[in-house]
Amino acid sequence: MNLEKINWKIYEPAPVIGVDEVGRGCLAGPVYAGAAILMSEAFESELTDSKLLTEAKRNKLSIEILKHHKICIAWASEEEIEKLNIFQASLLAMKRAVEGLGVKSGHILVDGKFTIPGMKGFSQTPLIKGDLRATPISAAAICAKVARDHLMQNLSKEYPGYGFEKHKGYATEVHRKAIKSLGPSRVHRRLFGGVREYCILFLTLLIII
Repeated sequence: MNLEKINWKIYEPAPVIGVDEVGRGCLAGPVYAGAAILMSEAFESELTDSKLLTEAKRNKLSIEILKHHKICIAWASEEEIEKLNIFQASLLAMKRAVEGLGVKSGHILVDGKFTIPGMKGFSQTPLIKGDLRATPISAAAICAKVARDHLMQNLSKEYPGYGFEKHKGYATEVHRKAIKSLGPSRVHRRLFGGVREYCILFLTLLIII
């Protein structure tokens, strides 16, 4: 597979919108999505897969992206993830992000293998490893990740002991051990393996007590 950066400006109709989701594999917290329209070449040379950047670099870049480009961040809640499943909730978050840009047509570049349902008036192209290959997707992913990371840092104060400020809700060993010890919190995804079994366990203990 060719993973070199593509010339995203050839896609029609304009504007070209990069879209990506963040937090799909987490055990806690909402799934976030970003949608980005690059308004100039400002900082474009620095845009890449957000996972290849340090947290400090992501934070700095996110500020500049928000300043120079058109960005919308949206999400689907833990309740929506439970109701719809994580795949459909991710698509819903991406749809909300595009709609939040306030444009009625354009060409959406979506990170991954799937397009976003219900996007009337928009053409779409899915791009595997799109956050590495198309800078509008990179911009969307960076801003979405920074926004979600900040949320999880705030949730760590409301739900201490889980380590949200460090792992941001991902299924690390520390996080799994905290769930086992403390039980799932309100923001945990109750149908996910690693959470589901402890929901049942702690409910059983409450009934016994």
